[in-house]
Amino acid sequence: VQLQASGGGLVLAGGSLTLSCAVSGLNSNIYTMAWFRQAPGKEREFVVASTYRTRKRYYGDSVTGRFTVSRDIDKSTVYLQMNNLKPEDTAVYYCAAGAVWGPNLSRWSRYDHWGQGTQVTVSS
Repeated sequence: VQLQASGGGLVLAGGSLTLSCAVSGLNSNIYTMAWFRQAPGKEREFVVASTYRTRKRYYGDSVTGRFTVSRDIDKSTVYLQMNNLKPEDTAVYYCAAGAVWGPNLSRWSRYDHWGQGTQVTVSS
């Protein structure tokens, strides 16, 4: 199983970035796919989860209305469109996969598979 995250970079506040997570070795269509992020000195933070059971999306409070998650089934890829970026969005972003649902969606320890992370830096 491999999750390959990409698309990070340096962007000015108010700008946009799209992260990608290419999945191989498992059927991402039957797993919950999620994004987490971790800033230096802080705990890993839930960003968004896209569930396999209900096909719903759940966003963390700090990104609601600015970030959008989507899946390309044919490409086995999950995307995170990030708009109106803020300096506080600066972090390493990780994609994750797992058989997760309900209150566990935001708990990073519940996910079995992780990508290597991609750095997002937002300058003011």
